[in-house]
Amino acid sequence: MADDMSKKRVLLSDVAALAGLSKATVSRYMNQSIILPQETIDRIEAAIRQLDYRGNSLARRLSKGGSETLGLVLPDITNPFFAELADAAEEAASAHGYSLVLCITRNHPGKESQFIRWLDTCQVDGLLFTTNHPDNGLLRKEINRHQRIVLLDEDIPGSVVPKVFADNVQGGRIATENLIAAGHRHIAFVGGPDELMSVRERYQGFCTAMEQAGLHVLPEWVMYGEYQREFGKQALERLFSCAERPTAVFAASDFLVLGLMDGLRARGLKAPEALSLVGFDDATYADFTQPRISTIRQPARELGRTAVEIMLRILNDDLSIPAETRLPVEWVARDSIQIC
Repeated sequence: MADDMSKKRVLLSDVAALAGLSKATVSRYMNQSIILPQETIDRIEAAIRQLDYRGNSLARRLSKGGSETLGLVLPDITNPFFAELADAAEEAASAHGYSLVLCITRNHPGKESQFIRWLDTCQVDGLLFTTNHPDNGLLRKEINRHQRIVLLDEDIPGSVVPKVFADNVQGGRIATENLIAAGHRHIAFVGGPDELMSVRERYQGFCTAMEQAGLHVLPEWVMYGEYQREFGKQALERLFSCAERPTAVFAASDFLVLGLMDGLRARGLKAPEALSLVGFDDATYADFTQPRISTIRQPARELGRTAVEIMLRILNDDLSIPAETRLPVEWVARDSIQIC
């Protein structure tokens, strides 16, 4: 008791002093009523973490009640996969009387931490959280301070909140098996950052299918980079610079397939004649490209709906929520594979 009494409660003024800012500036930042440079945001967030400042969130909740609003944190709303996920999440939230606010981070850690702080200031009742960049440990610490967060699509290692993912290993295996069934024996893998769970698991499925077929994976045909169209184009250049070229590629996202197609066109070539391609996601554009992309359908809408349902169970103090939920994927055959 004496130790508890002797502990000084961290005040907003302590955060302001450590960050080298006025109390008014930090207060307005916490209440989302000021736009600050990213360097200033980073100073405030660093001070909050160092002092473990949580504010008087209980008093605010008692005075204001719940916000009846959920936050959906996304790295990029221009990606059709995330747009579809967001649409389904909004639909599910609305059906239960909740508003859904989109929080776009562009994968900036400072913005991610800022949106997590919305839980402390009761601007949202819960957060559905997606990131697709590797974590250095800071994001894990922020997330583990709260119980009203559901992770979806991508893991943050060490976080202890409910998670909703697609079955990436199954998808990688099925994609590669379909290339092998078409007669391909020289298959490359192009993925996003190798620190990400989704990339590692899709590669694991790829390797499983190759091993079961008695096929060897050449190290120079395994490439990691950003989940961006431009990296797909760069990967094509590297693959076609190899002494031996693959006849097919399993790419860990449809966005990467678009880049691979760009690279082929730049060489005056096209898929699948020059290179068979399989993607992952079944983004809305996959059925309208030339050729149409054979891919793994990731259940974007089901991910959004399931995350909302789990969050509502959290808000209703349901103690039987599974630590992790995996949703099945589906093979979608189109035109981007040539029979060998």
